[in-house]
Amino acid sequence: MAELHRTIADAAAMHRLGVNLAGILRAGDLVVLTGPLGAGKTTLTRGLGEGLRVRGAVTSPTFVLARTHPSLVGGPPFVHVDAYRLGSAMELDDLDIDFARSIVVVEWGRGLLDGITESWLDIEIERPQGRALVTPETVAAASVLDLDHDLDEPRTVTLAGHGPRWARLALV
Repeated sequence: MAELHRTIADAAAMHRLGVNLAGILRAGDLVVLTGPLGAGKTTLTRGLGEGLRVRGAVTSPTFVLARTHPSLVGGPPFVHVDAYRLGSAMELDDLDIDFARSIVVVEWGRGLLDGITESWLDIEIERPQGRALVTPETVAAASVLDLDHDLDEPRTVTLAGHGPRWARLALV
């Protein structure tokens, strides 16, 4: 398993990481994003969408669970999944995503991959210690919360490749 740790300075750098990472992704790739609310998962995913040159604004699909963005340049579709409300791999499978012909990013997907693929890229985003974490409870209590602006502080990002696809590939 290939693994790389990076410090990402701010929201712009998180977005750039996504743009750069898009350059190595291909149809059939699965990326799993893990981290607390406000960590930068959707910011990274927006960068992926920009780098892959897909149609439509990449926003969190929390209420629709999955959103497909067709490529503007003849590449594979980009599927963005928010698995926060899913409880099992079976529920993820019920979304009927074409994993083989798409590039799929699953936020909150750790532990939901049983039998879906033998290779995936796991990206964990950690917030600084001592910082008050954004939780579902604080989001519900806040009248307005701009999670992207909350990102303008360093994050630790760990990229870990699993399976044959990522065994020999140098990560960005």
